[in-house]
Amino acid sequence: MAETRILTFTDKKKLEEQLAALNEEKKRVAEEIQVARGFGDLSENAEYDAAKAKEAEVYGNIARIEAELRTATFVDDSVADTTTATLGTVVRVLDMEYDEEDEYTLVGFTEADPGKLFISNESPIGMALTDTDGKGTGAKVGDIVEANTPGGIVRMKVLSIRKR
Repeated sequence: MAETRILTFTDKKKLEEQLAALNEEKKRVAEEIQVARGFGDLSENAEYDAAKAKEAEVYGNIARIEAELRTATFVDDSVADTTTATLGTVVRVLDMEYDEEDEYTLVGFTEADPGKLFISNESPIGMALTDTDGKGTGAKVGDIVEANTPGGIVRMKVLSIRKR
């Protein structure tokens, strides 16, 4: 059974927009297949093969997004509680190893942009901040959390939590 993702309403909107674009692409690919069929022998028809490959890719992406929309739990991040780190909050932390402060915005996966410190709850730091006890309880101001990142363990102290 697939794991349920927690996403924001912004994520939902982005996924629905992607789905609409893919449905338009599906129509264009169907037309390409029809045109390619007109080129003759399908066994040696590169245009037909390319169009069929594109069709498979589009249908696969549609199925993935539909499954995501069907199984995800959506939260309204505009009403985020600032007593704990959760989607829709901005968490200021102190990196205890380097004595540097960072401010992470916790977002759903479609909004994630690590370069801007917009991190999803599925990233190592996002998981550490939003699931401190393995039951989905977010960190509170003063908590020290550990994130198992690709670069090693990062220990952070939560300094403040505010709405996005």
